[in-house]
Amino acid sequence: MSSDAPSSLSSRKAVLGAIAASTARPHGPSASSNGTSASISDYFGINTFGVRQMRAKLPRHAYEKLVSAIRHGKKLDIDIAPTVAQAIKEWAMSRGATHFTHWFLPQTGLTAEKHDAFLTFDENGQPIEQFSAAQLIQSEPDASSFPSGGLRATWEARGYTAWNPASPVFVFESGGSRTLCVPSVFIGYNGEALDEMTPLLRSSDVLSAKAMELLEILGDKGVYRVYTTLGPEQEYFLIDRAHFAMRPDLVMANRTLIGAPPPRGQQLEDHYFGGIPERTQACIAEVEHELYKLGVPIVTRHNEVAPSQFEMAPVFEETDLGVDHNQLVMAVLRRVALRHGMQAIVHEKPFAGINGSGKHCNWSMAIASDNALDGMNLLKPGRTPHQNVRFLVFLAAVLKGVHECAGLLRAGISTSGNEHRLGANEAPPAIISVFMGAMLTRLIEDIIKGKAASAGAEEQLIKLGVAKLPEIEKDNTDRNRTSPFAFTGNKFEFRAVGGGQSIAWPVTLLNAAVAAAIEDVIAQIRAERKKTKNVDDAVMKVVRKVFRETTPIRFEGNNYSEEWVKEAAKRGLPNLRRAPEGLAELTTKKAHAVLVGMGVLTEPELESRYHVRIERYIKDMLIEMHTLTEMVDTLVLPAAYEYAGSLAASAAQAKAAGITEIPQVDRANEVGKLAKQLKAKREAMVKLRDRAENLHEAPTKAAMLLTKEGADIMADVRAACDALELLVADDAWPLPKYREMLFPV
Repeated sequence: MSSDAPSSLSSRKAVLGAIAASTARPHGPSASSNGTSASISDYFGINTFGVRQMRAKLPRHAYEKLVSAIRHGKKLDIDIAPTVAQAIKEWAMSRGATHFTHWFLPQTGLTAEKHDAFLTFDENGQPIEQFSAAQLIQSEPDASSFPSGGLRATWEARGYTAWNPASPVFVFESGGSRTLCVPSVFIGYNGEALDEMTPLLRSSDVLSAKAMELLEILGDKGVYRVYTTLGPEQEYFLIDRAHFAMRPDLVMANRTLIGAPPPRGQQLEDHYFGGIPERTQACIAEVEHELYKLGVPIVTRHNEVAPSQFEMAPVFEETDLGVDHNQLVMAVLRRVALRHGMQAIVHEKPFAGINGSGKHCNWSMAIASDNALDGMNLLKPGRTPHQNVRFLVFLAAVLKGVHECAGLLRAGISTSGNEHRLGANEAPPAIISVFMGAMLTRLIEDIIKGKAASAGAEEQLIKLGVAKLPEIEKDNTDRNRTSPFAFTGNKFEFRAVGGGQSIAWPVTLLNAAVAAAIEDVIAQIRAERKKTKNVDDAVMKVVRKVFRETTPIRFEGNNYSEEWVKEAAKRGLPNLRRAPEGLAELTTKKAHAVLVGMGVLTEPELESRYHVRIERYIKDMLIEMHTLTEMVDTLVLPAAYEYAGSLAASAAQAKAAGITEIPQVDRANEVGKLAKQLKAKREAMVKLRDRAENLHEAPTKAAMLLTKEGADIMADVRAACDALELLVADDAWPLPKYREMLFPV
């Protein structure tokens, strides 16, 4: 090594010194260039064209039509589009925006945007700002380079974005510039859904239609829409940016492919809900400040279980808005973290041996109407027998949907990152089950057993002791954090969704599964009505039948246990441990019946979803393998060789000095033996990688090869690297270690 070349230790020491010297930068309203008030309520949503801005900027007739379209889930009246576009342009420019973009969710897990300036020129060649109705409603970005899963050829460029009025436009601030963002769907030339939002909106529509039909049967009139609500809790890691930049695996794959566990991880249980470090607090506070301006209702922040892991959570919102807001949460987290010299990581398992990150999606259904039912949560127990018949039948429909579409729900959370997290000590297993809580489980079992079944619906509930069920919402049962799908009083918490995922896809599948179940429940009620005069009595008979049929999906115990794996197999529940196994559920007859049959996806769109996701899995795995190969070749083995050489030189000096005990030789041999093993494992990984790459015409085979053999070979390579990390002298190891990344000084 030349004298002027920095050693591994000097590079790491310089980084550690810089981190130790860093201080928290100013944050929040006091540092805002907008001079916003310190009171959140004063500046909440100032960068969003929401109801307040609409009312202030639009003529009354245009405002009422726009709000009505949003509330009823209808298309925008084209007659008011020019007025709306003009008002949006004036508002956006008043917020400093110079460009606009249709902001959409391609099948990459990220968002996409193409910026156009308001600037144009009049007939005299003079510069003016313009934003027309046509520009608001539709745009035409190049669709050729987005994942389509075979829906279109790469040489076909045309794709179209169309404004989704239910998600308000907003101004996004970045790098001193401000851009008007128009949340949109993204479709192909022939109307194919190329994005994540279009199927979500379709699933919302079909669920609304089926739920309204069921409410009509129950006698609930005046409902014009049933919408789902969503409150996604976002878990993430914050580490120093300098450490991130020194780790090729984090840069390329967003997770550490090697890294020996530190002596202390999370075993002391001292990080959860602990005090947030000042520098991190400053970063999180600024993230919240930016999100508040965008109208994202974040209300919770805290330390998570793993060191350097945190969580933020919003108030629940309508689902499509909640999905857009979660994309903003991830984007703002990443951007603001950089301002603080930090890196936000939302990957499901960036650090082995400690908790990964999930995105717990709190999901429910609610009524939109012009009467007393407006805003009513359909999964919230009521105070009258009729309200609780309604609660029980919708609860039964959700259980039926999860039971019959467990494979589909597993497909919705099947990513390469989540494969490392599911079934670990902090995440639910790949087996989809439902936790109901002691009180509700007791009620369901009593209904199944037929207690008071001979009585009418109202009398049944009275005899069961549950004519009123408000106490269920306050169930004292411990929330089962091992369950992938848990009832929490007035909603279900879909806990198995991965931290880095776009939640549009898993929620689309959940909506579709429940809609299909409601359709079947409706058919059963109508058949029962031919024999049973009273509607509620007929409903309770169907509820009893559905509760009995869905018994296998309900589980109240420890989902982490081996006993549950065996029990689940007896119950016939699928245990799809690997992501490709989960994704294969998209090719089943059940997937076709639910997604195509309910109009959520066309047959080609369904096929494309499988191909996009299986190809993404393959690409993720190959990127990791290539990165790991480079790290072994250029970092790990050179460090081992250099250290072994220094040991040999030291041993030679000791021998020349007449020293008889020379332990350096044993350590050098140990390092040499591990290096040899690593080289052999590295060669095996490269051979398998090449085999997988040669299967590019057979993606399913490639994915199964990578998941069944590739994952194990990568684990073998990692084990050898980690063993070397624990042997090689600290000043010879080139990479930031777990103790440095996760426990900042």
